[in-house]
Amino acid sequence: MSNVAKLSNRAEPVPEIKRPAHSVPADDLVGAGKRLRDTVSRSSQGAWKRTKNRPDPLEILRASDAGRIPELIPIRYGRMLQSPFAFYRGSASVMAADLAVTPTTNIRVQACGDCHLMNFGGFATPERNIVFDINDFDETLPAPWEWDVKRLVASFVLAARSNGLSDAAGRDAAVACARSYRERLREVAAMSPLEAWYARIGAEDVIGLIDDSDLKKNVRRRIDKAQQERASDVDYPKLAEMVGGQVQIKDQPPLIFHLDLQREEGFRAAVDRMLAQYQETLPDDRRALFDRYRLVDVAIKVVGIGSVGRYCAIGLFMSSSNQPLFLQFKQAVGSVLEPYAGKSLYGHSGQRVVMGQRLMQTSSDIFLGWLTGLEGRQIYVRQLRDAKIKPLVETFNRGMLEIYAGLCGWTLARAHGRASHPWLLSGYLGTSATFDEAMGKFAVAYADQAELDYAALKAAVSAGKIEVQMEGDR
Repeated sequence: MSNVAKLSNRAEPVPEIKRPAHSVPADDLVGAGKRLRDTVSRSSQGAWKRTKNRPDPLEILRASDAGRIPELIPIRYGRMLQSPFAFYRGSASVMAADLAVTPTTNIRVQACGDCHLMNFGGFATPERNIVFDINDFDETLPAPWEWDVKRLVASFVLAARSNGLSDAAGRDAAVACARSYRERLREVAAMSPLEAWYARIGAEDVIGLIDDSDLKKNVRRRIDKAQQERASDVDYPKLAEMVGGQVQIKDQPPLIFHLDLQREEGFRAAVDRMLAQYQETLPDDRRALFDRYRLVDVAIKVVGIGSVGRYCAIGLFMSSSNQPLFLQFKQAVGSVLEPYAGKSLYGHSGQRVVMGQRLMQTSSDIFLGWLTGLEGRQIYVRQLRDAKIKPLVETFNRGMLEIYAGLCGWTLARAHGRASHPWLLSGYLGTSATFDEAMGKFAVAYADQAELDYAALKAAVSAGKIEVQMEGDR
């Protein structure tokens, strides 16, 4: 039976473990995990070979264009065309199809689904502390844990190549990421469920990984600045302007613009109904807070790479004393993992994203919620950003890339372990470097595949089969 055929929407009991995992002693779970090596060896996880019947990656990408705003699709491909690493970031659906035929233990976790190194970063918790965590959950779904790890490690090889570093540097970063994941998962397994749930990676934890004193100072400076800022206060002068005595979002086409239908009769009433839906998904205390703001404007905002073309709007809200709040309203569709891991238990894709984020993140956005928008679009809502610290990966040398890889592996282990039973997985991974080395091998091999797929995209663009719009083109 194929790996794909064995997958179901709920984790099947691991052989010899027929009871609920929470009622099984940790030693038994570790033993069961070790025995899984007989079925799926740790070294076999490093294999990647293109199958003869592998789907055309460009056909997968074109199929995912369905439902996107047509005039924005060329921007999506323009962004993917910038480099193999940019292509990789925008092609989660391609890798999902590939991961589905790789070896898996069928141990399931709440997976990120698009776990590359740019989907991690720092942000402020509701208590105004800076934490490091995963920050993109558009594709989250219960799925095999290997899929997140493999997507993450391969991204380090592509990032290394993009920075002009050697494959040895990229491979070492991938190995460091896998090693950190394995070791930190064992730490999470040793915690009580409550300790694991509350475990977080704070600013001092990040700084403690850095040996270079100057780099430490720079990182601390960025963290201090982010902690003092309020996101909407930073965004407001960049995104808003006064027009005829009314504050509104600035048009900055083709990346920020108002829709013509906003002038139509009934539009505002429809928006108010959608906001009422959204409020119903908030806890009562957050609903009371949201009630203190009023919507003054909404506009389309193009974000990311893989998300380009999906409906994404920003709403500008103001308090009674004219203090701004920006919320992002982003379309959610089925996870790219669903064809291979099964449908989400949630019928609303926005709810799928929100629930997955709450499971995986240490501390989620207080305004996280969902609604059904115009034309039946399923939408999730969050703040536009909240003291977000973006990693400057393009500046990383070999040493910093390896440090960051360890940090991402630690973060993923915490996310996978906080709402699952990590002893089983920890037993499989063990204490040797076997799995780490396998991930280094996989990362290089799959990075090669991503570059071949990127070359196919370039050829299709050159042949006029795919239209692109580069940033700045009009």
